[in-house]
Amino acid sequence: MSLESLGWGPELAQQFSRIVESSPLPLVPGRVVRQERGLLTVQTAERLLLARTAGRLLHHAPGTESLPTVGDWVALLMPPGQGDGMLHAVLPRRSLLMRRAVGRERAGQLIAANLDVVLLVAGLDGNFNPRRIERALAMAWSSGASPAVLLSKADLLEDALSAVHEVESLAPGVPVLALSSWTGEGLQAVQALLPPGKTGALLGSSGVGKSTLVNRLLGEARLATQEVRPEDDKGRHTTTNRELFLLPHGGLLIDGPGMRELGLLGDEEEGVEQTFNDILELAEGCRFSDCVHQSEPGCAVRAAVQSGTLPPERLASYEKLRREQAYHARQSSASAQQEHRRFERGRTLMGWDAVRAKRRRD
Repeated sequence: MSLESLGWGPELAQQFSRIVESSPLPLVPGRVVRQERGLLTVQTAERLLLARTAGRLLHHAPGTESLPTVGDWVALLMPPGQGDGMLHAVLPRRSLLMRRAVGRERAGQLIAANLDVVLLVAGLDGNFNPRRIERALAMAWSSGASPAVLLSKADLLEDALSAVHEVESLAPGVPVLALSSWTGEGLQAVQALLPPGKTGALLGSSGVGKSTLVNRLLGEARLATQEVRPEDDKGRHTTTNRELFLLPHGGLLIDGPGMRELGLLGDEEEGVEQTFNDILELAEGCRFSDCVHQSEPGCAVRAAVQSGTLPPERLASYEKLRREQAYHARQSSASAQQEHRRFERGRTLMGWDAVRAKRRRD
């Protein structure tokens, strides 16, 4: 397989040359196309092979984000026979999609690297949740790739266009497509988001139809699928690994296990701001520059909620993500924790001062 079909180009070639110049080993370039329980499969120009990560790379990695994942371009030492390759370096990425690891406050989980577009898949059934779409948009923008929203199972809804308009109001400027893997509606529009050599990744919970969509785009039943549970519209995990597929028209698509939790890591400030840009624009009209949109006089954001131009659910979603983001940022910063404690103490003292002043007046 040619590396160009996987997205290789002059910039990557230059980056790889710099790595080769500083290494005495006969390294070759390749792309990680599969990841399952820590096992990596790499496609080189010569062949497809399993690869182990060199101990030096593992031990010197400053954090999880420096380790290889599906979609990465890597420098590989080929085995003398049919054994495993040895992965010695990860080439600089142009994007990286991560989430907070489930059940762990500070650890991040790599999802995919070197993406051009993140395809956020939401089913138009009982599992449809606009608030979850907002959270996924914040993650996608923070990755460095561009998001698009795919509303699957459009055949289940008589008026899928109304759902498209609802999501478009949450994500101005972001492509929002209604599609059905059963009828074929929207499949050509999805292909257009993945031109030859460009890489996308599917992000969504189990049961939204990601694997079925991949099969339709591939033109064959490559991935196993299951029906959702009829009692709650929730899916079953059928995909256990992350894998990059070369589509017949030349685009590249990464699929992986469904995610019920999309935890933020604390450094997605830009992603949250892009997702809720309408609220930030309203905030510019607030009387005070440090307005937190609670009970301050002259708050333009609260005025928009009261007038009906800003849904209260959207503001609540924004505030929730900002609180979550701030909390996890504090967990990784001792100075931020100290500053938060000072803020809380100051707010408590202000509260007591207000109570004492009221008592004196009474």
